[in-house]
Amino acid sequence: MEERRAVNGMHIGFDLSFTHTEGAWARQGSWVGQDFPDVRMYMELARTAERAGVGMLFFGDGSGIPSTWRGKIEPAVEWGIQWPRHDMSPVIAAMSTVTEKVGFGLTYSSTFMHPFYVARLLNSLDHVTGGRIAFNVVASTRGADAANYGFAELMDHDLRYERMEEFLAVCRGLWDSVAPDAIVRDRETGRFADPSKVHPIDHQGRFFTVKGPLASVPSPQHHPVIVQAGNSPRGIAASARFADLIFGFGGNLTAQQNHRKLLDEALLAEGRDPARTGILWATQVIVGRTAAEARARRDAVHEFWNEEAVATYLSHNAGYDLSTLPQSFRLAELRDEIVAANASPAGLIGSLVAEFGENHTMSRGEFFAHGRGSATGLDHSIVGDPATVADALEENFAATGSRGGYMLSCPLAMPSGFAEISELLLPELRRRGALAPAYPGATLRENLAV
Repeated sequence: MEERRAVNGMHIGFDLSFTHTEGAWARQGSWVGQDFPDVRMYMELARTAERAGVGMLFFGDGSGIPSTWRGKIEPAVEWGIQWPRHDMSPVIAAMSTVTEKVGFGLTYSSTFMHPFYVARLLNSLDHVTGGRIAFNVVASTRGADAANYGFAELMDHDLRYERMEEFLAVCRGLWDSVAPDAIVRDRETGRFADPSKVHPIDHQGRFFTVKGPLASVPSPQHHPVIVQAGNSPRGIAASARFADLIFGFGGNLTAQQNHRKLLDEALLAEGRDPARTGILWATQVIVGRTAAEARARRDAVHEFWNEEAVATYLSHNAGYDLSTLPQSFRLAELRDEIVAANASPAGLIGSLVAEFGENHTMSRGEFFAHGRGSATGLDHSIVGDPATVADALEENFAATGSRGGYMLSCPLAMPSGFAEISELLLPELRRRGALAPAYPGATLRENLAV
């Protein structure tokens, strides 16, 4: 029974990407005197999460200030929309010094970064954390990021995934270029390593030329856990080729079930066992000791979002300037325009098509009214006391295949929002036997059963 639960029980991650943006820094329950990027906040939260048995603390990333809405950064700067964003690798190193089991997910873009740099960095972090690193590889969709890396425009959607697959192939080759048993460290002879077990990779591909080998000692996991979030047909195909764990969009059961079905088919086509590849559904929760307390916290989040903040958020995440919307349009037309612009039709546009159908005609005002709920996440948040939220998670987990779990986010203040998930919700789920065993192994790969 215990072995089965290790596969079928929920794994829980915390998405800490936006603990300090969109007004969270000022909400009730925030720390006064310690503000982002004070590493002590994250160290304290890491200790709290580990006590609760959280599997992974995850950081998404974006390196540009949102500028898609009207082509300006001023709205994002004024309201703190999706910025500031720091490289969180030093923060992860610091959190690892005050914990022993919880894992850490770090995001880098295969669209802009070089695989040798990323492979070397993740190898080092896997050593620092004692084998607790996951690499979330993303195909970037935002023009604000592209401009910082010398790209006048984003490359084609499918080409970004082709580059991602080559990027991962290079990383894997580099991690394998020094065999796990290559390091001898013979003190009597002074012989450090066996040269026959250290090889160049001599990679020459469409996007990268890398000689190798990686000038590093093999790390505890050898390969970090690979996480990938694409939910387009091309993104799902890439997931099936190389991802250990999938980051999926939560909130729409029909879309989740379809993602699971398409992923299973793609995994089988790649000769992989679908039972071994879980999806962590991105799910926002607001938990209170009572339902009334949770609803009051939800309402406080809603009050922050003015129209400009909503439009800035939506345009940035779609990669498309929504100020150009006509007064009335068909959802299919908007989706196709976004795809033609090499932007992302996922998120709000994808959910509206799923809800209303692609031929539905929508006014500009209706679109932004729906967009407010999407930007806040409140239109698909689970809000309530611990029992209510646990019921919803268990029901959704069963309906989506019982493989993986949840990447939980919270729009409340840092650190109180995540602390209450740790101290109220997770004990309730563990009492029910709904969670996978906490930290059965020595590495993140073992603990996530991938």
